[in-house]
Amino acid sequence: MNDLELISEAARTVGETARDLRSEGLRSREKAGGMGPVTNADLEVDALLKAMLMQARPEYGWLSEETADDPSRLERERLFVVDPIDGTVSFMNGKPYWAVSIAVVEAGRTVSAVVHAPDLDETYEAQAGSGARRNGLEVGASDVRLIENSGMLGDAKMFGHPAWPTPWPPMRIETRNSIAYRLCLVADGRFDAALALSAKSEWDVAAADLICAEAGAVLTDHKGRPFAYNKPVPSMPSVVCAAPGLHPLILERVRHIDLER
Repeated sequence: MNDLELISEAARTVGETARDLRSEGLRSREKAGGMGPVTNADLEVDALLKAMLMQARPEYGWLSEETADDPSRLERERLFVVDPIDGTVSFMNGKPYWAVSIAVVEAGRTVSAVVHAPDLDETYEAQAGSGARRNGLEVGASDVRLIENSGMLGDAKMFGHPAWPTPWPPMRIETRNSIAYRLCLVADGRFDAALALSAKSEWDVAAADLICAEAGAVLTDHKGRPFAYNKPVPSMPSVVCAAPGLHPLILERVRHIDLER
């Protein structure tokens, strides 16, 4: 079984586990530092994924939102980068916009990726150099070249803030709780762009990064810098994901902003 088959099978398995745990009734608490809620399902799915994947690939490193960071991952040639339940708030509230996100990273780049949204019965997969697929069918980014009337995933209040030097034109603005799923929606052309001007973690983005790249979408921070993974501090300051004709137009509007890493 290759890495993509391994992580895809694992994502589907734990997706059903998460749904079962939710049906039994969730227990939740707030993470330290105001980092949002975590449920017993987040933790149990994380433990199950780690057991499944590390048993199959004991030589790989491990980086997950719900596991204490082990610096030994920095010495590994390959590692799993995992968000066991991306979009916990949606998951808790019975909304479908949550996903299991798993990436295999080698030399700072994602080489295999899956984002599985159990409640939507949607599975995005990619292998470096082999295209991106949703439920087995190839996907591609849109050919939109104008911000006006584009489909944008982000915070409507942010786009409407009076501080912008140039106001944003009319757009179809929506949001989805899962960052990974948002990026996949750009990869398959259902939306044209996604913008988040706040810090994200490697586990939010690593799997969707490859899916976007293989689908022809462009993913960077707001300064236009591509992402590398398995860094000592596994975060990035912002996320700009867009169809190739739209990405530079969005950067023109946001790259002046200074954000802390």
